[in-house]
Amino acid sequence: MAEVPGNPVQLGSRALFPRLGAAAYLAHAAISPASSRVEARVMEEVRLVAERGLGAIGVLLETAEEARTGFAALIGAHPQDVAVLANTSTAAAAIATAIPWRAGDRIVLFEDEFPANVTPWQAAGARHGLEVVHLPIAPFAESHAAGLEQVERELRRGGVRLVAVSAVQFQTGLAMPVAELGALARHYGAELFVDAIQAVGARPIDVVTSGAHYLAAGAHKWLMGQLGTAFLWVEAEAAKGLTPAVVGWTSHESPDAFLIGPASELTIDRPLRRGARVFEAGVLNHLGLAAAAAGMGPMLELGTRPIHDHVQHYHDLVEPALVELGFRSLRAAEPAARSAILALSPPRGVDAAAFSRELGELGIGTSAPCGYLRVAPHWPNSADELDAVLEAVRTALSKRS
Repeated sequence: MAEVPGNPVQLGSRALFPRLGAAAYLAHAAISPASSRVEARVMEEVRLVAERGLGAIGVLLETAEEARTGFAALIGAHPQDVAVLANTSTAAAAIATAIPWRAGDRIVLFEDEFPANVTPWQAAGARHGLEVVHLPIAPFAESHAAGLEQVERELRRGGVRLVAVSAVQFQTGLAMPVAELGALARHYGAELFVDAIQAVGARPIDVVTSGAHYLAAGAHKWLMGQLGTAFLWVEAEAAKGLTPAVVGWTSHESPDAFLIGPASELTIDRPLRRGARVFEAGVLNHLGLAAAAAGMGPMLELGTRPIHDHVQHYHDLVEPALVELGFRSLRAAEPAARSAILALSPPRGVDAAAFSRELGELGIGTSAPCGYLRVAPHWPNSADELDAVLEAVRTALSKRS
């Protein structure tokens, strides 16, 4: 498919977002807006299907592989180890139902995690008679070392089959020491599942050095795609020990051979795929993959390290100004524990959700889960917009004085 024309990518430039109404969009930790590249790419594929119907299938398949390759590149993986799924919940559930659990196995989770990385493991625990342990996050906020010491104590007790963690905590923006957790898990014979939806695209992550066995992320946040598209990476060696419970016709090797070949290709004994792609149980969300391929393009062009540094500079400027206005910052003292999310407790008497809505009416997009105000800029945000951000905050606060 021909490249959809678009403006060049530059840190701090909103050139790809001509329709964006907000003076400053700081809600990338929730949903990212569609760029002109995303809009054009999706509309182009819709046009092709309208014009060609089945004749567009080749383009759709090429787009799916482009997205898969992009997902893999952002985490340092091989595309063959990446499955395209609907969301991170589906990815976690795929692994939770494929691990050959034994009664009494233990799963280590963390308190206050987003439910996508909790519910599938709880369900597995209920089905198989597992012990599910919830460790507090607070020690990690104190220091990575303190948090890791807590995890190692739990691993020493024995019987831990899996540790599941979010690379970045959705409420506070605390970045977890994934590589160290992976090393600990492997040392004690456990596996590590990482929900990386709040990291991939805005923070460097490499599955080769992370120690993880499984990693999943959705495309609608920092990858700047759309809702309903995600990916799951499965380490090739870990995949050998899985028994997938939910499979479909595209889980087989050469699943479409009978559609383009003789009737003899329609067999019921075709082997299942090996590796992550066995979890692709049916047709894919091709428009979602078109959006993902276009949305993550700038991250591949710019690199996640420069993006991370760009966002940290933004936080370095906005954090002290908001603290001066009465907010309490939850940003980690350790640079390694910082992410693209700056979470703040609002001043006394200020409801974070209501305040976020008011900021939205004043042209500043934020989000406010669990009583925290989240400021979450990405590569298009610029320090030039900070005056507008702070003016809106002052205006919203003045209504309460």
